[in-house]
Amino acid sequence: MSTIHNLSRRSILKGMFAGGLLLGFRLGSRLGFRAASAAASASSDDLEVGLFLSIDLTGKVTILAHRSEMGTGIRTVLPLVVADELDADRSRIEISQAIGDARLGSQNTSGSKSMRRFYQPMREIGAAARAMLCQAAANRWKVPIEECRAKNHAIVHEPSARTLDFRDLVAAAAKLSVPETKDLTFKSPDQWRYVGKPVRIVDLHDMHTGAAKFGLDITPDGCRYAVIARSPVLGGKIESLDATEAKAIKGVIDVLELPAAKAPFGFEALGGAAVIADSTWAALRGCKALDIEWTKSEYGHDDYDSAVYRKQLEAAVRKPGKVVRNDGDAPALLAKADKAKTLESLYYCPHLAHATMEPPCAVAHAKDGTCEVWCPTQNPQAVQEAVAAALRLKPEQITVNAVLMGCGFGRKSKPDYAVEAALLSKRIDAPVKVTWTREDDIRHGYYHTVAAMSCQATVDGAGLPTAWLQRTAFPSLYSTFDKTVTGPGALELSLGFVDIPYAIKNLRCESCDAPNHVRIGWLRSVNSIHHAFGVCSFTDELAVAAKRDPLEYTLELIGPPRKVQLKGVEYPNYEEPIDRHPIDTGRLADVLRLCAKKAGWGKKMPAGRGLGLAVHRSFTSFVAVVADVEVTKAGKVIFHRLDIAIDCGLAVNPDRVRAQLESAVIFGAGLTLHGKITAKNGRIEQSNFRDYKMLRMEDSPKDIRTHLVESTGIPCGVGEPGVPPVAPAICAAIYQACGKRVRALPLSDHDLSWS
Repeated sequence: MSTIHNLSRRSILKGMFAGGLLLGFRLGSRLGFRAASAAASASSDDLEVGLFLSIDLTGKVTILAHRSEMGTGIRTVLPLVVADELDADRSRIEISQAIGDARLGSQNTSGSKSMRRFYQPMREIGAAARAMLCQAAANRWKVPIEECRAKNHAIVHEPSARTLDFRDLVAAAAKLSVPETKDLTFKSPDQWRYVGKPVRIVDLHDMHTGAAKFGLDITPDGCRYAVIARSPVLGGKIESLDATEAKAIKGVIDVLELPAAKAPFGFEALGGAAVIADSTWAALRGCKALDIEWTKSEYGHDDYDSAVYRKQLEAAVRKPGKVVRNDGDAPALLAKADKAKTLESLYYCPHLAHATMEPPCAVAHAKDGTCEVWCPTQNPQAVQEAVAAALRLKPEQITVNAVLMGCGFGRKSKPDYAVEAALLSKRIDAPVKVTWTREDDIRHGYYHTVAAMSCQATVDGAGLPTAWLQRTAFPSLYSTFDKTVTGPGALELSLGFVDIPYAIKNLRCESCDAPNHVRIGWLRSVNSIHHAFGVCSFTDELAVAAKRDPLEYTLELIGPPRKVQLKGVEYPNYEEPIDRHPIDTGRLADVLRLCAKKAGWGKKMPAGRGLGLAVHRSFTSFVAVVADVEVTKAGKVIFHRLDIAIDCGLAVNPDRVRAQLESAVIFGAGLTLHGKITAKNGRIEQSNFRDYKMLRMEDSPKDIRTHLVESTGIPCGVGEPGVPPVAPAICAAIYQACGKRVRALPLSDHDLSWS
């Protein structure tokens, strides 16, 4: 599974010890890492092979973290996969953060794919290094290599109990040939030191003490500060600008106009008026003092009204759409079905904002035909490309330093804010720090798409569907990058829609076109949010209509253990081979059983309190949620306990997996209760946490229980798949608690009072 672009595995490994010697012996510096951790270019194989692993003559091991840290622990966990196969002592390991560098393969820390894509390549790097050290020791001792093994930063000859530290073997190992991948041996699970164990992340101490460096902590010498006023409607331009009052504010240096972005907007800077100052506070005050008149949107977005648009989406899914999966003949069966045995429901999810605790920010310094950028980013290579395009440079002329992120959720893989800093730096010939306010973030972000979904089924005597028809309508995120796009793409439809796993012979899925009026972007778990809400909620409605236990009913719908075969369906499967990461109904059912058992499914609940469940596969993992929810007679929703279980294959660091599941519950519960972005006359109506509400501690689940399926299987996604089942499980519990069915989010829009 080679995922390192432009380099074979062998070329990555080749010479890494030579690089180490060059680092520590000839030059006294880690030259092998300069290309990936500072502004320098590589011109030899030795430099390229040093990108991931280096061992110097003191025995110090330096491992490159090429993914971005935003709270998931990936900056720690992936390098420790290398260290485990090497059997290195963690106290003698340094983890170095990579800059944007195409030779590292994908650095886009999104899609819950870091571990599933790079676990095996990282093992191979560590195993190759271990093999070379063992061979060097065997040569010195004149013994078979089979008698040598790595143990805690040393090579041990087991028959004689002789030991050599890594530092004693680096020079000799550097002269050896790199073993072929097919000849590598890997540790068995019982030999793992870090993998499968709860390991503390390397940044934990600095985060706790305030020493960790986030985006706003970066301030180069001579830095200027910028805050930007942007058009309230996508596609608007400055019609008139009076900066007199702004320039009169102490600390304001200048006010510059940035040209308005053109559709498709992609990752371009939106444009507007930038206040340049000697402090962020002065820039903020100056921005508020600007007198700006804006033109109407060049693209007609002034007419966007989310309430009207909702009706258009709901009307769209009531009509036939484009067939994207068709098993049997569901429409024919539904047409002649007994109406008494037919159920139809419509579901709605609004736009959502990322609302990361740390709003976007970036520092850039453009000079002499180059530009260096410091920013919290999920994708430093995207920053390279976007900044290079804006400055009309080549990507290799842009150095991107990825700093720690105060959350990402997908927002920080979109580098428009870094482009703003770069453009302004070029204009004033000085480093510039661009800061987005919370209002900027809420009003000018990339929003999770708004969506409507209809589900219709006719059932047999046992209440099981003999035919199922579902339709979805939502503006596509691809429209942000291609203005001709008016409907969902195959990737978006593959996220919980066409891959419905139920054993139904007559099943049809249709998609409907929907024009776009805002910048659509991926948000944690993407389209699975609304698709899981629709599919799982409808499943619960069918179970209730059949007067059957929802757990028993869902398991019967899932059917016997099998690998679902999607015939005639374009299904990207999260960019993974379907035979490697199948839609496995056995694993789906098992994770549901586990979660239900741990939650005490079936226990008697007091009045006003209910249990609800949901199960969903996304990002190649299988997740189930059971929610214990109370609805007071006044309609207040209380989350008593949420159990969440995951089968993600091998949990490389179980502690971080549990943390991500807990985070998913909080994130999902917050979206379920409050999440909603609306627009009127093209303007986003929300502005801050007072009207785009977050889940407060007092409203959070009182008890979150996480359950991991024990496995040594292929690692799967973790960061995102916990979110989708949360909302439908909560809404199913609400029905059990008070008899009210929620088909449109958020809950705060509904009167849930009962008597």
